[in-house]
Amino acid sequence: MGSSWNERWLERCVRPGDGKPLKPFRWWQLIRRSLLSLALPVGGGLSATYTVEVKHGGDAETGVVRARLYRDGVCEAESKIPARFPVPGGRIEVRRSEVGLRRCHFVADDGSERRLVPDPRSAEGRRMNFAREHPGASALIGAVSVVLLLVGVGLNLLQAAQPISEIPAVAQALGSFESPLRLPVWLNVALGLGAALGAVERAMRMRYHWLLDGGAGT
Repeated sequence: MGSSWNERWLERCVRPGDGKPLKPFRWWQLIRRSLLSLALPVGGGLSATYTVEVKHGGDAETGVVRARLYRDGVCEAESKIPARFPVPGGRIEVRRSEVGLRRCHFVADDGSERRLVPDPRSAEGRRMNFAREHPGASALIGAVSVVLLLVGVGLNLLQAAQPISEIPAVAQALGSFESPLRLPVWLNVALGLGAALGAVERAMRMRYHWLLDGGAGT
């Protein structure tokens, strides 16, 4: 099956890496850096470890957020995000939202997918370890995150509906709308923060829905 125009464009965005070694993950990089790896066969019975690094604050010089691909600890390629790195047997796809990673998967030539494994010291790695050691609590936290996002999206829609309905053309066609909710400022702020935290928690698990997480992350 041929590649789409978008896939070919993403492949053209890949640039050679600078050959610098991969720096170890430090605790103060918890929310600023993602590091995920996967070992892939490269032929002759050998394998190589491919690692994707994303610094969410962007490059120091330009502020552009890039994904860098390391092979056995050496920077082999880099690209703006979304990124699509060709590797032996397939490709590695990287996407992010406003609050973290939303995808970092190896897609094999046969279409099967595997998520890269996060560094255990990173936010994604700590969340994955927590889910493995405390599955019940992890599921509860995940459910609370969804509820917080649903509430946040609902409030955003209600608040956006009133000013839109006051546009003369819209008001003539559909009538005006008055929001039934009159929340105090402190509660509005608290629910907004809750939705943001919910989006961050889901980003640590690389869960993404265009309406829930897209609405909370902007």
